[in-house]
Amino acid sequence: MTRERVLRVGVLAWLALVWILLWGTFSIANLVGGLIVGALIMWLLPLPRVPVEGRVHLLSMVKLVWMIIFYAAQSSVQVARLAVRPGPPPVTGVLRCKLGIKSDLVLTLCIDVLNLIPGTMVLEVDQARRAVYVHVLDVGTTKAVDQFYRSVRQLERLFIASFERDSDWQPAPWHLRDYEYHEEGREDPA
Repeated sequence: MTRERVLRVGVLAWLALVWILLWGTFSIANLVGGLIVGALIMWLLPLPRVPVEGRVHLLSMVKLVWMIIFYAAQSSVQVARLAVRPGPPPVTGVLRCKLGIKSDLVLTLCIDVLNLIPGTMVLEVDQARRAVYVHVLDVGTTKAVDQFYRSVRQLERLFIASFERDSDWQPAPWHLRDYEYHEEGREDPA
């Protein structure tokens, strides 16, 4: 079974599960109905192909999920502390982070995680340069800024270890073409 067929079966199973959850009870009729509705959705509303250019490593994925939970809890406590402490509001700012993530899919997942962490919000993504601009709630001290950068670097390392190890990396045929196109548009006409 090819990778694409495995993904399609996974999407169909997911849609059938959502259908069963919407009805609230498991039955053979709901399962069959979910498979039919899922197949219709996949046929009538096909999603564009997203290149999967690496491989999932489960142990690294477990570490990644653990760190996401830890960072979300840690930043929630920091945001709560900043909200109730007396004094002026914290100094906020926008910080730029260059990421070493190669895949657009994994970059999107990393950005989603950064947005889930309280006190941060990704404002802009420079896809060609692999840079993200993140609004951070507390940049009043060097320690707070360094902590933010350490967190981002740790997440980046875990995303790469989970999805983009160099030994498993197989870029999609259009991957390099997109970057060549972006770089051509940046040349000066003089």
